[in-house]
Amino acid sequence: MKVCVIGGGASGLVAAVTAAERGNEVTLCERQARVGRKLMSTGNGRCNLTNMNCSLEHYHGADAAFIRPALDAFGPNEAREFFADLGLITVAEPSGRVYPFSDQAGSVLDVLRFRCDAVGVVTRTGAEVLRIRKRADGFEVETAEEKALFDRVIIACGGAAGAKVGGSSLGYELLRGFGHRITELRPALVQLKTDATYIKSLKGVRAQAGVQLIKGGKTIMTGGGEVQFTEYGLSGPAIFDISRWASEGCEIRLDLAPDMGKKELVYYLRRRTAELPELTAEDILTGFLHNRLGSTAVRYAGVSLNTKLSALSFTDVLKIADAVKGFAAKVYGTLGFDAAQVTRGGADVGEFDPQTLESRKVPGLYACGEVLDVDGDCGGYNLAWAWASGRRAGELG
Repeated sequence: MKVCVIGGGASGLVAAVTAAERGNEVTLCERQARVGRKLMSTGNGRCNLTNMNCSLEHYHGADAAFIRPALDAFGPNEAREFFADLGLITVAEPSGRVYPFSDQAGSVLDVLRFRCDAVGVVTRTGAEVLRIRKRADGFEVETAEEKALFDRVIIACGGAAGAKVGGSSLGYELLRGFGHRITELRPALVQLKTDATYIKSLKGVRAQAGVQLIKGGKTIMTGGGEVQFTEYGLSGPAIFDISRWASEGCEIRLDLAPDMGKKELVYYLRRRTAELPELTAEDILTGFLHNRLGSTAVRYAGVSLNTKLSALSFTDVLKIADAVKGFAAKVYGTLGFDAAQVTRGGADVGEFDPQTLESRKVPGLYACGEVLDVDGDCGGYNLAWAWASGRRAGELG
């Protein structure tokens, strides 16, 4: 059977390997000059390739349960075994994140490329698919250079996020051509643009914080973890995880002492004022928060940095504690698809069989990876879905 896999990213490479291992003639069409460009940028170049804590709670979309059959069959343990068979040694961190022992995303891509070659996958780079036509005898796939006929087609083009490393809308357009519905597309796992009045001076500072996203006075999402301050707003894993719900008009509130209650924090601050009365308010949080973050929290509280601790009133202490526990900024939006790691939304999963990932509308047409309306939290969950869905689609069940 002749199979065309469209897209040479994570899910496409695994789909191609899987289909070829089952004795099919597989052609992989990648529109860029080389396969796996986006894969090379994941995990800051380290490639956080899965997470040992994969579960439905880490996935989003109109029907997150859609992923269950694929992930149950090819979860983190199976993925690690698959890559071990390809020669890739992996290491699981205490957080559950799994990385190649080499700490290089290139190692992951290399073993996939080697396997593609070994099982006879024909890889066509610089081959953007212009259109696909369903015929009585199969699927006619057309690129700028040629037309070819295939028995099965797997759409693995990825999403619109990260255009600089390969993101595009091609997969959505190809699926629309077959009558598939594409849900609203928004950037996810992306940095937030915020009011930078207090944040700009913190550029480069990282902190562990609780995160609360508020809109219209109501909390719409909470989270926590590492937050990075930038000149335009906020970044870091904790921000990425709530970014899919963020929009202009929201407020983001950071708890800079997530493991300490307000009463305990007030006690700490009052003890500082009693023991170090000659210090100024600028240093009241020294030893507790990053120096720049501590002094900024004091300014945010409306307390003069030059005020001696001995002169701080109880009200001043309460204001500083409130600033630490509720450091807030207005959200102006995200940095958009170019900066995003994944796309929220995609092809309506209700139109695909979760057991096989075959289209319910067009027999012989499959889709996997980010092109579907599935996106995961930061931490290896999106690649876990890419491997699992690519494996399932490549089985051509």
